[in-house]
Amino acid sequence: MKRASSILVGIMVAASSLFAQTTLWEVDPVHSRVQIAVRHMVITEVTGLFNEFEVTLLQTKKDFSDSRIEVVIKANSIDTNHEKRDNHLRSADFLDAENHPEITFKSTAVENTGNNMYKVTGELTIRGVTKIVELDTKYFGEVKDPYGHTRAGFKATTSFNRFDYGVKWNGLLGSGGLIVGEKVDITLNMEFVKQE
Repeated sequence: MKRASSILVGIMVAASSLFAQTTLWEVDPVHSRVQIAVRHMVITEVTGLFNEFEVTLLQTKKDFSDSRIEVVIKANSIDTNHEKRDNHLRSADFLDAENHPEITFKSTAVENTGNNMYKVTGELTIRGVTKIVELDTKYFGEVKDPYGHTRAGFKATTSFNRFDYGVKWNGLLGSGGLIVGEKVDITLNMEFVKQE
């Protein structure tokens, strides 16, 4: 009986230790941005923001390797500072926000590559299509804010071919170039708050 109790205590201590090593971070949307950039008529870029998003980070190691990251972006919140263009981007020609209201990312691996840099691999889902992408991520460190909360900052970038996700609307210029480029660049500037 004493041995069984000792084993039970050992399991509880181990579980408690594991739980203590797990830290939840939630994004501060006021100090964070999700930005996209796409070539327009070959010669320039159009940029935009998604104004509504949620990001959570579950930290399991001190150096953030092997963390779990989940991102949910509201497709309807696209904002390129031009109403007509934004409505077109929300339509079935592009994001099809009515039928696919969320763009999601779920990490499958987080690798510390040194010098505060990480490679975050995960599943990006757009219009119901899921592909694996890699984000090059910079960790800027942690700080205590004036209210006693711990904050951490990251910047993550990746690119993907929008045609791979069924976003194929386009037109051709007289020179043969595309009106809207195939490649989409995404930059996530994230400020997280540790949940005590």
